[in-house]
Order: sequence, then C-alpha cells, then structure tokens
Amino acid sequence: MILHHYATSPFSEKVRLILGYKGLAWRSVTVPVIMPKPDVIALTGGYRKTPFLQIGADIYCDTALMARLIDERHPEPPLYPQEIAGTAQMLAQWADTILFWTAIPYTMQPAGVAALFGNAPPEVLKAFAADRAPFTSNMVRQTPADATAGLHTYLGWLETHLADGREFLVRGAASIADFSVAHCLWYVHRAPELAKILDGYPKLSAWLQRVRAFGHGESTPMTSAASLDIAAKAKEHAPTEIEAGLGFAAGDAITVMPVDYGRDPVPGTLVGLTRHEVVIERRDERAGTVHVHFPRLGFQIKHQEQSK
Repeated sequence: MILHHYATSPFSEKVRLILGYKGLAWRSVTVPVIMPKPDVIALTGGYRKTPFLQIGADIYCDTALMARLIDERHPEPPLYPQEIAGTAQMLAQWADTILFWTAIPYTMQPAGVAALFGNAPPEVLKAFAADRAPFTSNMVRQTPADATAGLHTYLGWLETHLADGREFLVRGAASIADFSVAHCLWYVHRAPELAKILDGYPKLSAWLQRVRAFGHGESTPMTSAASLDIAAKAKEHAPTEIEAGLGFAAGDAITVMPVDYGRDPVPGTLVGLTRHEVVIERRDERAGTVHVHFPRLGFQIKHQEQSK
C-alpha cells in the first residue's frame, strides 16, 4: 500500500493512525501541500484532496473508502466490529463532517496559523490561502467565535460519552469512530495555545492520547516518480462490478465529484458501480491505465455531457 499524504494533513493523520492500529508496513509518498500537483493529477485524474491510497494501478480516494479497504485486506483488529458497526460509522460520519468543519476554523485563528506555519514567509501563507479558497467557496464559513462555541459543545458531548470509564468511543476496543474523531482533535492539538481548550475535558484528552499511542505503523519513503512507475507497470486491477438499477451502465463516460468541497470533477469511463463505490478507468501517459475508486456516499456522478 502506498499512501500519498503530507505531514500536516488531518485526514492523512486519520489513515496513518489506522495503519498504526493495524500494525501495517506501508510506502509513503509526500505530496505538495498546494497546487500544482502534477504527479497527483496523473494518478487521480483531477481529484486533489489529501490523502489518497494506491495499490498498483488502483487509486482509492476519500478516507471513508480507504478505511474500508484497509479493513477488508487486514481484518484484525477490526475497524467495524459487527455488533457496533452502525453506531461507529454514524459517529465517524459526524466527525469527518461536522466536527472537522468546526475544528478547522477554530484552529485557523491567528494563534493557530502562527503555530501551524511557524516562520513561513508571508508569501507562503498567501499562497496557501489562495489555494484553499476555491475548496470552500460554496460553504458557509464559521467565525472563530462560532467555531469556539461549537467546539466546546462537541467536546462536552464527547466528554460525557466517556464519563462511564470506557477506553474508546463505542466499545472496549477502538473502531473507525475513534480515528475519525481523533484526527480532528489532533489538528487542534498541533496549535499549543488553542489546544488549551482540551484541558477542560480530561477524559477526552486521555482518550486522545490512547488513540495517538497506536502510532503510524512502519512507513518507507517513496518518490512520486516511483509510484507512477508502479501504476504504469501494474498487470491488473482490483475486480469491479456494475449493480443493476443504479442509473448507469458499464462503459458510460462520466464525471465523479465530491459534493462538499474540493469539487473538481474527475472524468473517466465507468467500470464499477455499487451502492457503496464508484470506479472509473482513465488513461495517463505516465501512470498508464488506472482505476480511480470513490465512495458513493458524498460523491456526485454525472454523464459527461451533463457536466458541460
């Protein structure tokens, strides 16, 4: 498995912690924080969110899909224990959307920016802001005051949830819920002045340390050029299927696009579609023939003529 990520990406931290929980070895490709990202686009076809996972010439986008894939390939210890899978996934979805988009504006206050970007020159901060502006142009942005109030509310919920002495959020062992909540609070924790908000929630702070203690597994650096070469030389792709009654047929020219932010449509030929996943095939002169996988939830599919 090759994880394309960068160190300060919250969702990358979610996957890194999952890899640590599973005790896995993996290859690490560090991607640029801002555009241009030519090697990323060669593999994903235009999807620019971080991270994404590569296995040969199969590219997996969105951490919800990545987590499911990792768990299927390495089922122990499980991320989705049968008896609590529904609850864990609902909590994970809340964390990856509502909690995340409260933690981000809270952390991007001046004190947080100073901690996250250190001594970076003004032009770096300006470039980062310009790169991210289109990502969230369709979203209502919380003010720092709104985000602070909201974060206190959510931290209070989690603290109360842990008040019975449980070690993890849904049961006695970790699940997908823990890693989805943890990456949001990890981002807050990276800004020491703003991380003081966690001091008022001791059970939650202790829980966060337990989750972070899983570490990141065993990573080996890899260049993006090497990952492109692996894709180009791959002999086969993961099996796919087309479920009937979902409105599309194999071979359709489609685009796939996130519905929340980073809404860059990715064109390709439909080769897989279920209620849970959509897979397109595309050709790149450097990466060869790749299959790009997206979760069905949270992504919009259109025929290419509808996208024009």
